Amino acid sequence: MTTIDWHELTHAYGSAEDIPGLFARLGGTEDDDVWTALWSSLCHQGSVYDASWAALPQLTEIARGRAPGGPLQAVVMAGVIADDMDDPRRELYAREIDELLATARELLAGPDPTAPLFVNLLQSVLSFEGAGIWSEALAGVNSEEYEFECPECEESLYIAFGGYGTFVSVGDYVPGAGDQDPESRGKLTPAVPEQLSGMGARLHGEAVAHGQAEVARALTYVFGEARCPSCDTVFPVSQEVENQWF
Repeated sequence: MTTIDWHELTHAYGSAEDIPGLFARLGGTEDDDVWTALWSSLCHQGSVYDASWAALPQLTEIARGRAPGGPLQAVVMAGVIADDMDDPRRELYAREIDELLATARELLAGPDPTAPLFVNLLQSVLSFEGAGIWSEALAGVNSEEYEFECPECEESLYIAFGGYGTFVSVGDYVPGAGDQDPESRGKLTPAVPEQLSGMGARLHGEAVAHGQAEVARALTYVFGEARCPSCDTVFPVSQEVENQWF
């Protein structure tokens, strides 16, 4: 492995000189705390730094079981780091990304991952593939919501398809307060799975193939249609999700 001068690199809090020490502590009783520190430094609120990319070889070693620390955390973190398909550093770390992709696919097919973990791993697969905005936008499946503007009247909309119900509302939705009248909400219509195409068909197919019924159901709404409560415009949810990431 190429020697890295961590003193010359930076992360969210400045010098990355502490990163080798954090990796060295993995494999024991402190793993949860160490991963928290690594996430905070290398992927702070989704931001990526030069030290984050430099950590990819070590994350690959962990993901492939050649170093201690836990493949799941390593793969998901690496997926966040490598998410920008236009970043020239992807070519520099092409070998590591190929190995990480193989591991992510293996973990995706592993023994019954929870729905949130399945979504995280699917995001990593898309990231390593360089598949575009859905490696990030898929996070809304775990939060069971999306927020964006109506393509016609530009009203701010809240799209829900989980524990709080399945609906479209205007503005920010606060459970238990305001806008509780079903008549004031727009309709959210799920896609027919057999009629899905492109990314929708691919993601829904992955969920079905791996027995993730909850995720598959959510994806029918993400790739379904919404009606704006303000102007009655009907539009594809996925198109507006994509628009907010461009």
